[in-house]
Amino acid sequence: MKVLYFHQHFSTPKGSAGIRSYEMAQRLIKYGHQVTMVCGSYGGGETGLSHEFKGGRREGEVEGIYIVEFDLAYSNKDGFVKRAGTFLKFALKSIGIAFTYKYDVVFATTTPLTAGIPGIFARWLRFKPFVFEVRDLWPELPKEMGVIKNPIILAAMSALEWCSYRSAHRCIGLSPGIVDGIKKRGVKASKVEIVPNGCDLSIFANDVVPWRPVGVSENDLMAVFTGTHGMANGLDAALDAAIELKKRNRKDIKLVFVGQGKLKEQLQKRAKEEQLDNVIFHPPVNKAKLAELMKAADIGMQLLANVPAFYYGTSPNKFFDYISAGLPVLNNYPGWLAGMIKEHKCGYSIEPENPQAFADTLEHAADNKADLPEMGQRAQQLAKQEFNRHNLADKWVTWVTGV
Repeated sequence: MKVLYFHQHFSTPKGSAGIRSYEMAQRLIKYGHQVTMVCGSYGGGETGLSHEFKGGRREGEVEGIYIVEFDLAYSNKDGFVKRAGTFLKFALKSIGIAFTYKYDVVFATTTPLTAGIPGIFARWLRFKPFVFEVRDLWPELPKEMGVIKNPIILAAMSALEWCSYRSAHRCIGLSPGIVDGIKKRGVKASKVEIVPNGCDLSIFANDVVPWRPVGVSENDLMAVFTGTHGMANGLDAALDAAIELKKRNRKDIKLVFVGQGKLKEQLQKRAKEEQLDNVIFHPPVNKAKLAELMKAADIGMQLLANVPAFYYGTSPNKFFDYISAGLPVLNNYPGWLAGMIKEHKCGYSIEPENPQAFADTLEHAADNKADLPEMGQRAQQLAKQEFNRHNLADKWVTWVTGV
């Protein structure tokens, strides 16, 4: 079967972005299917293509995946207007691919929501089976965050969301809240399946060489955050906790932030102004280097802004990386992940916007380091039993090709 796969932010493991689409494409190939991946040029991502763009695109085979990459640079640092323009350009160029390429199934994954546009055209004008994967609920999330307030834009996004869901023969949601959100738009339960982000245990194997950034000693408690430094992540909450720890003279606790994003410079400026020498920022790293860092860490910080839509409506890659690496998780918002952490006793779940509780938890971890390895073992057991990416990928392939 020939699968046409649209993911604007695609990356192989050589990049520092999420690799869900790479893993799913590899699983399709394992079962004898052919995959054409259509993407843009994502900051931090790595498609595997290195030759020059011609006519605004380049293409070629990378590890069995045929990749079509448009010369559409995108970064989390871009402003709203620039990002919206890039999203629309990608959608328009993708429609051309959907009209001209030969394929049996078209698959599209968010974000952005505009990724569904070529699937809509393929469904109604080429009568192709269309499967739509939803990673975040739009426009609910940006509306609750206050990122988008224009009622016309919100109405247009709501219409596109409805059209994408109702055009798809099947949908995939990455969390319970996303699945419920799709159903609320009138999609039958029989057409929706949950396939959360998974754990690639092979990447976080035991035979890696651990390392710590400059400024973190071997005796420090190292709590790491790995991911985008943006509005959704609410990283000021961690800096608030760092201030509290400094007041308590806890020099043995370091907060390490690895990644990039629109607010990174602002966060760095704040840390410098407030002389937070217990906060360290590090550039993004690829998965192999990330595994080595996590091997040396004590806790993984799963942080998001206090937005109710996040509680059950996200499936963050970093959480699954943490438990894959056998790291206890510190989570600062309620919801399905907080429930799992409590149930499996594999970390700490604190209430949002409470720097004292955040600092208390880190202090407790630092004072009880001997308990952390057992928490980490339970985290890794959860990864193996419920979120093994190979098992989830098999489920995903069956759902997509079975359409």
